[in-house]
Amino acid sequence: MSNYLFQQNLKRIWEKADVLYKEGKRGTANLFEEEDLNFLHSIGHSAQEAYDFVEDWNNYGGPDFETFLMLAGIRRYYFLHTMKAQQADKIVDTVDLPPKTESVRGIVWLPRLIEKARAKLRGEMSDDLMYGCGGDRDFSMAHEIHLADILQFVMEHFDDTDAIVDFIAVNSKAPIES
Repeated sequence: MSNYLFQQNLKRIWEKADVLYKEGKRGTANLFEEEDLNFLHSIGHSAQEAYDFVEDWNNYGGPDFETFLMLAGIRRYYFLHTMKAQQADKIVDTVDLPPKTESVRGIVWLPRLIEKARAKLRGEMSDDLMYGCGGDRDFSMAHEIHLADILQFVMEHFDDTDAIVDFIAVNSKAPIES
């Protein structure tokens, strides 16, 4: 499969997985063929991430394919150009993240979201994590900042946590505690 047409390949994989999921198939082994897995690997994406997006789409109505594509595109760019197509050498697990209730500058969930974004970009997400999960989506909707915009900003300011927090605080439409 062509990396040049990665968006078309990703859509084909999504649509096929969506149909299989609707038919009652569950698990990555039942939704993706070897060719799909090889393609996902070539863009720095895991089968579990793709599965999670299809699963949440079917169970909760979001994120949609377009959001999946936007996030996958940002990860792909980081993987190919920053990581030089090298796979991550460590995995971030749920217990490695800040608690869901932790806040920074009165913004609950943000410390966790920043670390998830960094792990997503580096390809370090364990199978039990998802950048774009229900909690991330709730945060994104409450602050009216798209998950792709957050991921893009984290990519551009990876090690500058203060800049990332400023970006959220300045652009948020939600009330922020002082």
